[in-house]
Amino acid sequence: MVRGAAGDAKVRAARRPELRLPALERYDGGGLEPDGDYDGLEFDGADLAGQDGGGARFMDCALRGCALDEARLSRARVLDSVLSGVRGVGTDLARATLRDVELTDARLGGTQLHGASLERVVVRGGKIDFLNLRAAVLKDVVFEGCVLVEPDFGGARLERVEFADCTLKGVDLSGAVLKDVDLRRASSLEIARGVDRLSGAVISTGQLLDLAPFLAAELGIAVEG
Repeated sequence: MVRGAAGDAKVRAARRPELRLPALERYDGGGLEPDGDYDGLEFDGADLAGQDGGGARFMDCALRGCALDEARLSRARVLDSVLSGVRGVGTDLARATLRDVELTDARLGGTQLHGASLERVVVRGGKIDFLNLRAAVLKDVVFEGCVLVEPDFGGARLERVEFADCTLKGVDLSGAVLKDVDLRRASSLEIARGVDRLSGAVISTGQLLDLAPFLAAELGIAVEG
């Protein structure tokens, strides 16, 4: 059942990552390698566009201001790491694992995260267009102060996921399964598909009124007068 902002509405809060990066070594710019192992490195302004790091592991790393256009990072594991100011179009992170990660002020478009696993991840600030999270698993994920344009959560599983001060445009929830998902603090909520999948989410009274026409259409209710 979709719950409004009543006082008895309870939703478990997401657990946030607790990052304490060690002293980092500067990335030497030698290029990513498939199944590479990157530990304790700082990628500062690195141009990783078009590079193939499929299956690579990034542990205790910081990527700051990096270009990720068409970077191939499918099945990559990004652990205990910070990504700040990264930018790119068509970054491939399909079936990747992101755990204990902070992503801040990103400017991304068409990022592929379908089939990915996100756990204890914070996405703060920035703008991400056409984010593909189909069939992904999100657990303890916080979207904070960011703009998501047409994010696709089709068939995804969301548990303890929060949207705070976010603008959500054209969200696709088709086939998604939600549990303890808190949408009450989203500054703008526009659901294009899958409004029937909101069971397991908590929304505000104002959001319920905004979504009423879509809910009525989904239930086949004619509203007149």
